[in-house]
Formats: sequence, C-alpha cells, structure tokens
Amino acid sequence: MQAVSVSTQALEPTLAVIGIRRTNRFLAALEQVRAALRGRTIWHINSTAQGGGVAEMLQTMLAYERGAGLDVRWLVMDGDATFFTLTKRLHHRLHGEPGDDGVLGAAERRHYEQITRRNLVSLLAAVNPGDVVVLHDPQTAGLAPRLREAGAMVLWRCHIGIDRINAIAEEAWQFLQPYIELADTRIFSRAAYIPPSIASLPASVIPPAIDALSPKNQPLSAATVRVMLRHIGLLAGAVNGQRRKLPESFFNVKGIDDGVRVLQTQPLPSPGTPLIVQVSRWDPLKDMAGVMRGFAGRRQQLGSAHLALVGPDPSSVTDDPEGVRVYEECVDQWHALPPDARERIHLVCLQMASAEDNALMVNAIQRFATVVVQKSLHEGFGLTVTEAMLKGRPVVASRVGGIQDQIMNGVHGLLLDDPTDTRAFGDAVARLLDDPVLARHLARNARRRAIAEFLGPRQMMQMFDLIHGLNGSNGNVTWEEKHDEGPVALPRRMKR
Repeated sequence: MQAVSVSTQALEPTLAVIGIRRTNRFLAALEQVRAALRGRTIWHINSTAQGGGVAEMLQTMLAYERGAGLDVRWLVMDGDATFFTLTKRLHHRLHGEPGDDGVLGAAERRHYEQITRRNLVSLLAAVNPGDVVVLHDPQTAGLAPRLREAGAMVLWRCHIGIDRINAIAEEAWQFLQPYIELADTRIFSRAAYIPPSIASLPASVIPPAIDALSPKNQPLSAATVRVMLRHIGLLAGAVNGQRRKLPESFFNVKGIDDGVRVLQTQPLPSPGTPLIVQVSRWDPLKDMAGVMRGFAGRRQQLGSAHLALVGPDPSSVTDDPEGVRVYEECVDQWHALPPDARERIHLVCLQMASAEDNALMVNAIQRFATVVVQKSLHEGFGLTVTEAMLKGRPVVASRVGGIQDQIMNGVHGLLLDDPTDTRAFGDAVARLLDDPVLARHLARNARRRAIAEFLGPRQMMQMFDLIHGLNGSNGNVTWEEKHDEGPVALPRRMKR
C-alpha cells in the first residue's frame, strides 16, 4: 500500500466560517472522541490519492483531524489493471448501470480477493488492535473481515448508490455483501442508498463535505481569477506583468503549452463573456458529452455564452480506466460539431502533478463561471455542486442522488427532473442567463445552505459521534439540523 502524506491544518480558521454555536458543538464532540481514542490511530483507506471527490475530501478532512490532535493516517490500495476494471464495473452497477457488461463471477471474486490479500500483508503489520479503520468504496470492502479479526474497529463508507435498487445494482451488492456485512458499521451518503439486503445491519448516514478554506475554495479576487484563466489559456489577454496578482502557491502552475490541455478554437472568450462550466472526472455517469450536446443544440438561445468542460488529465487517474476513452469520445464529438458551436465549447484537461495547483485552477474556473452545471446521470453526492454553492454561483443540476439533498429546486438552484433531457437543460441555463436577479438570489441562498450543512466540521462531528458510539459510549452532541438562517426570500415579482 502507498502511504499518503497528510498535512496538519489548524482548525480555528474553518471554525470561524461556521459561527459560534456550531463551533461550540464541534469542540464538545472533538473532546469526547479525543479522550476515547487516546493512543489509537484512525486509518483511512481508498484507491487513489488524486482525482475524484473522495481523494479531495480526505486531503482536507484528515489535515484538520491531525490539527485537532488525532493520529490520522491515509493509505491507498495497490491494484492491477484487472482489479481496477472490476471495481469500476462495481462502481457502475452500484449506480444501476451495466458499465462494461462484464461479469461478476467466481473468477472476478478470486482476483478481487487475491489483490485484497496482497494489500493486507502490509496493512495488518501496521494496524493495531483498537485502531479505527475507515474503508472507502468497493475497492476496499474486501479488507473488512481480516481487519476486524485483527481487533480493529472497521467502518466501511460507500460514497455512491441509487435511490431504487434494480437488478443490476443488486448483483453488485451481492458481490460485496460477504465483506461489508463483517464491518462494525456501514456509512452511506443518503438513507436511500442502503440496500435492502443489509438494511438490518448497523448503518449511518453522513453526507460528504468540503473545506471552505482549501485551495479549491479559498477566496480569490476577480482580478486574480482573470489572470489565472489567462495563464491556463481559457481567457483572452496577456499574463505578462500580472503575475503579482497570482497567489504565491499558484506560481508552479504550468500554462497551456506545458501543463494544461485545452481543446478550443480562436478567438478565446473575453472577460465579459458568459461562461457555463461543468467540472467532473471524465466518467460516463457525469455525462460531459450530454452537456456538450445540450449546449450546442440550444446555443442560439444562450446568446454569446461559452461552455467549458473541465476535468483532470485522464491518464493520471489510476483507478478510472474509462477516463481516457470518455475524454476521447468527447473530443470526437467536439470535432463533429458545426464550426459556430465548436468555437464556443472548450474541453479542458488540468494537470494532476500538484493537487494544490489543480485545485487552484478549478477554483478560478468555478468563480469565473456565470453558471455552474452538473448534469450527472447518477451522483452519489455532488461535491462540485457544493463548491459552486459556497462560491455563490447559480447552479443547474440533475435531480439525482445526493444533489437533491443539496438543492431545493427554485430555492438554491434549478434541478432537471430528467438528466437526459438536453432541451430542458438548455432552457434552465438560458433562464439564469436571462434573469440575473433570479440567478443572484439562488446563488445567495445556495451559499448560506452550503455553510450551514456541507462544510467539513459537520462531517467530522458526525464521524466523531459515530466512532464514540461504537467505542461503547453514546455521544450527547449533535449537529443542529436547522439552518441558523433561512433562505433569502425571492421578491414577489420573481416567484414563478
């Protein structure tokens, strides 16, 4: 297994964002778990150190937990191409989709367990009885039985799922059940994701969260954002003489010629050009190709707006063998578009050599966006949706998975009942472009909701309370469910 370096981040700045009342509840929960885990380690294990929401979440959450005085460590599983093809198959099927149409039979189980045993050799030598091990997603589920036999407290966390289990999803759950039923508990992003086959077993619902002060979400001035986009190669204008406006941590970012790939034509968008943005991995369930079709088909109704589809360099995301193929399919689709559509659509691949640099680029792109979209076909929980909400950007997203827990339609953003309806997608984007007053009100409501419900301290506190309870005590500190402030009411003339 690969040990991932975890930094130490002071808690005080992020606690200042959530307010006094939540801070007091958080500190009380922290004191309980710190006393319960004295001398013990919390291990987090997943399948990649970069690329995707889980890796990003772990980078920041673990840094804050270390800053809180907890012994927290992060390991990444080692696997071969066959293993990651199999676990990607499971990923699709837990969403109810067939994926590559491969089988989940005896040979696949033997290979899954072979890779699991190989990883257990080093893991069992490091984990002590009484340690807490949090396993993330299907790749790690096979580790649960032996870890629990070794005396560890094992929590298996699933970040994906569907609201209504179909036969395809049930097949994946049957593959995983012998492993996950032997964990001490299971954690899901929403209650609807808990499959009926394990409904009688202990489980908790803990939605993911983001860090308000991470490089991906830290405040950036409008001038800095424009310089960053010029440096990336996505915005017209020269960078020379403007580098002083860049954050110090951004100086290592390589520009379009040697670190960022942008498929586009000339001329580039100007600072006043409306920009529609989707940031996602190159995954078929994120439907980047559908976003492109929807934008191109309704481009006449979208005025002068441009579209940017932004993702990581697919060759650098080791646990997602489909990424390169999905990106290449998007490239082929882009080349087949009429010239007047191509010149307004940009495919952006961001380098992954530095997680911090990558996060800063995403931050700048999201902040420049006029509208952020997330037209996923399935979504466990939309971290990019929360990022846009926190930044005060109006959002158009699919009413799927955890997104419908994040956004109330017409209050915090606009939701698409059918994520495959590209016409409705174009209409929703056009509505926000045509009605900037509505867009600002939705964005303001969204930011308040993100601060109240979807920042790191809430997630950490729920994890602390769960661990404290599994340790034999019942935590008496709970996160306030109601917002400290309700949403901003729309003026009467704007209600529709």
